[in-house]
Amino acid sequence: MTLFEELKRRGLLAQLTNEEEIKELINAGKATFYIGFDPTADSLHVGHFMALCLMKRLQMAGNKPIVLIGGGTAMIGDPSGKTDMRKMMTKETINHNVECFKKQMSRFIDFSEDKAIVVNNGDWLLDLNYVDVLRDVGACFSVNKMLSFECYKQRMERGLTFLEFNYMIMQSYDFYKLYTDYGCNMQFGGDDQWANMLGGTELIRKKLGKDAHAMTITLLLNSEGKKMGKTEKGAVWLDAEKTSPYEFFQYWRNVGDADVIKCLKMLTFVPVEQIEEMEKTMEGAQFNAAKELLAYELTKLVHGEEEADKAREAAKALFAGGSNNADMPTTAIPVADLPDGKIGILELLVRTKLASSNSEGRRLVQQGGVSVNDEKVTDPAAKIEIAGEVIIKKGKKVFHKVIAE
Repeated sequence: MTLFEELKRRGLLAQLTNEEEIKELINAGKATFYIGFDPTADSLHVGHFMALCLMKRLQMAGNKPIVLIGGGTAMIGDPSGKTDMRKMMTKETINHNVECFKKQMSRFIDFSEDKAIVVNNGDWLLDLNYVDVLRDVGACFSVNKMLSFECYKQRMERGLTFLEFNYMIMQSYDFYKLYTDYGCNMQFGGDDQWANMLGGTELIRKKLGKDAHAMTITLLLNSEGKKMGKTEKGAVWLDAEKTSPYEFFQYWRNVGDADVIKCLKMLTFVPVEQIEEMEKTMEGAQFNAAKELLAYELTKLVHGEEEADKAREAAKALFAGGSNNADMPTTAIPVADLPDGKIGILELLVRTKLASSNSEGRRLVQQGGVSVNDEKVTDPAAKIEIAGEVIIKKGKKVFHKVIAE
């Protein structure tokens, strides 16, 4: 099975230009490709996972990844899939986030011996002369055509700033710059990025002639992937300080039955033939086995085998009624905040972020979705004694430890 065939079977490829050339290049390990990441936080999250795994697969086959970090485009913000303008960030915040991204990406991608490179589009975008951009780049774009793309149409009624309108031009210029300076002949991105990527391909051909071979691929469901990892407690981060290995493991262990095979195919390196065999007979308890495999493989990839082993054992012990909960998410509450050593159940749920508000906590309690030390709490006015450690259970699968300090 060739790499291209494997990517197809895993459901990773959606739209392509020049399919035969793309197939030939990546199968021969001759593609120099880029994927862009805007540094909008100081950690990568689960929504970036698909792109990182794809880069790793391609690199393992001999292709060269270019990680493009959007230190420049983050100053603008991509309107694709957004209903409002993104909050503006300072240069200092962006630069800090860029450094955090570089460190995390080294877990997935081998940057030794020029096997991959990291570039920051702030290095060229922030020094551009506005009039030069208008003359050399802007002249290659049709406003009528740009407004026909869904990423702009969906914002027209709410209001699209001229700042955001320029995002497509900036991203297109990125591909042109990478093509001319680094020999980048291919770009990958989510299905929500198709218009921006086509703009880059067209810019190269208009500037360098129709014979310039710049190719574009979109990843199936990458825009859905960006929504992955969004829980009621916030994003699921790849930084262990933000999302512990145990929480990370539990997130994947709790994916829906309908998503587990898709996630195994797209995000893990489990042989696709093995996953397809699992898919044929998937029912009942086999879903749980598949979810545990998914959780273990991804936790190992992000946090290492030792942490994955610990998270798996902690989860098994917890579900079996054991006491090994050292890796469980924990909240420490100052003794001064515990009159008579107790705290109201609603405040406790909010403090542990198991509920976003008192009203949400009250609803959880009234619906029978909260237990403390295996005893169901049904009274929203209940006071919980924090002696030693207390284990809160929300629903069937979310556990949290509370201690007094």
